[in-house]
Amino acid sequence: MTLTSKDKQTLITLANSARVNAYVPYSNYHVGATLRTKTGKIYTGVNVENAAYPQTMCAERVAIFKAVSEGEKEFEAISVVTDNGGSPCGGCRQVMAEFGLDTVVLLADKDGKLVKETTVKELLPEAFTPEKLSK
Repeated sequence: MTLTSKDKQTLITLANSARVNAYVPYSNYHVGATLRTKTGKIYTGVNVENAAYPQTMCAERVAIFKAVSEGEKEFEAISVVTDNGGSPCGGCRQVMAEFGLDTVVLLADKDGKLVKETTVKELLPEAFTPEKLSK
């Protein structure tokens, strides 16, 4: 599937809408993500903070884990929306790399403006992937 401009904007709009459900009492940094699988299914996620900070879960991983829990493991694109168009953390980049370096990553701000379009491979060069494990 090729992502059209309309497809990209839809993913961004869905992620921006999901942000209202973020649980962020500590940082107040709302993040929404929308993942589109190669079968065309859509999964959203939001960041969920915790008083024990290491237990916080990022929006990107929530969306990916929802998809995997439903049997999806091949992804086409993920959009991430924050107030300022922030980029995924290292942990999220590694999780994204697990499922495909060619996944398109759309970064957008709170106004729904696409700030950057990239790929997981560009976000995480020299990624550690399943193929790197010795058999």
